[in-house]
Amino acid sequence: MTLRKPSAALPLAALVAAAALTACAPQDAKSDGAAASGASGTAGAAAAAASCAPGGLATRTSGKLTIGTDKPAYDPWFSEDKPENGKGFESAVAYAVAEKLGYPKDKVSWVVSPFGKATAPGAKDFDFDINQVSISDERKQAVDFSSGYYDVRQAVIALKGSKAADAKSIADLKGAKLGAQVGTTSLDTVTNTIKPSTQPAVFDSNDLAKAALKNGQVEALVVDLPTAFYITGAEVPEAQVVGQFETASQGEQFGLVLDKGSKLTTCVSQAVDALRADGTLAKLEKQWLSDAVSAPVLK
Repeated sequence: MTLRKPSAALPLAALVAAAALTACAPQDAKSDGAAASGASGTAGAAAAAASCAPGGLATRTSGKLTIGTDKPAYDPWFSEDKPENGKGFESAVAYAVAEKLGYPKDKVSWVVSPFGKATAPGAKDFDFDINQVSISDERKQAVDFSSGYYDVRQAVIALKGSKAADAKSIADLKGAKLGAQVGTTSLDTVTNTIKPSTQPAVFDSNDLAKAALKNGQVEALVVDLPTAFYITGAEVPEAQVVGQFETASQGEQFGLVLDKGSKLTTCVSQAVDALRADGTLAKLEKQWLSDAVSAPVLK
């Protein structure tokens, strides 16, 4: 706090008297000061709340909320490649956040934002993006993140009958030809946790990675656990979930992506925190990601 100099017009005797009174102030006078400080803090909190007034945020389009995600929008995070239908975990989460912010479904619009573009430096064409983006210090240099809305575990899927499919530990995977999508924590898991003896194959999208797995170009892929169950159950039935990695200690979470320094970051985080606190996130996870509950842990 910066103290203002006393007015030169104030007599010295008055200053001395004022100082004496302050030094000898009774305890209840001190409490009044604390109350004043508390009132100031309350006013500050009220101002912050006012800045998150439902439906009145400083969004790209006044009165509307624009949400970005990649295309295609995969199950189980979305459904039918239609983020706007409210089906799938991330679509449901996006609309729940929008509702908390005061934007009903008819006030929400979607734009296509490729994964790499959403997390790169530069102005965004969305208010927030939802696309299985893990929060990391490196990415925070380029964009803002909300609070985490999903606790992530990475998993391995492999073609049935392959050596990788029989892996019981991380060491069993070191000799396998592995693959993952570029710029993802799945690829980080390959390079930093598995540390394979041969360079992993890197793909621009999960579609290309899945095609490579089907064609036998790679033995196994690393993806997040819900995606692993969906791929093996609906898209590549000739593959199986081998196991998952322990990531609880790392605390990996998906977060909503916002422009660096966005005025919406605090409000969006408050909305996510409220959805976690009232059980909405857990309910949506159970509804849309219920298959991703158990897989052997690879150590």
